[in-house]
Amino acid sequence: MSGHAQIRLVTYNVHRCQGSDRKISPYRIAEVIAAADADVVALQELDVNRTRSGRVDQAQLIAALLEMEFHFHAAWQTAEERFGNAVLSRLPMRLIHAAQLPGAPRGWRERRGAVWVSVQAGRHHIQVINTHLGLVRHERLTQINALLGPHWLGHPDCRSPRVLCGDFNTVPGTRVHGRCLEILRDAQQAFRLARPRRTYPTRLPVARLDHVFLSDEFTVRNVEVVRTPLTRRA
Repeated sequence: MSGHAQIRLVTYNVHRCQGSDRKISPYRIAEVIAAADADVVALQELDVNRTRSGRVDQAQLIAALLEMEFHFHAAWQTAEERFGNAVLSRLPMRLIHAAQLPGAPRGWRERRGAVWVSVQAGRHHIQVINTHLGLVRHERLTQINALLGPHWLGHPDCRSPRVLCGDFNTVPGTRVHGRCLEILRDAQQAFRLARPRRTYPTRLPVARLDHVFLSDEFTVRNVEVVRTPLTRRA
């Protein structure tokens, strides 16, 4: 980014912190993030106070282990249990907007949402939006249109430099991916990788569902999908 400010950003769908060994461990997730030496972390599918994951506030615990600030948004909740996304940062950060996204089919339990924060990196205030889009094609298109609209990226306060990232549940070349490219750049494409880095599933990735889109102010220095024995378990 111009002005010599640099950030390292990680986007990570943690699947309620349940690993390939079926164990639920926010501690392993924190270990993965710490090894990546991230400044800003966009997490999806966090449990907060849910019976299935031991009534732990996963967002708060991971942030505490990493000594980071965090903002969590529940895309789905009951009276006590919550499930959603968070942004963590070791740089100064303030919450701008967090809300559910439209488009969930009627009767579906799992809603989708997004979190928008402003992160201060040197003299820059970077607008970071973390999201997790739906499983159905028309649902994703409705949701990305909302994110490109006046309450999110189209809002007057969402000035560049800005980042849209998360689990989009879609691959490059789709309408959702193309809509993002109308105003932002795909980080992998901007880095001109000889071979795209696939992200899903963990053990033998065959597709790129997780994306980072950037405004023109950024210079992409590196793109990596971290694959270690720890990430394969966590």
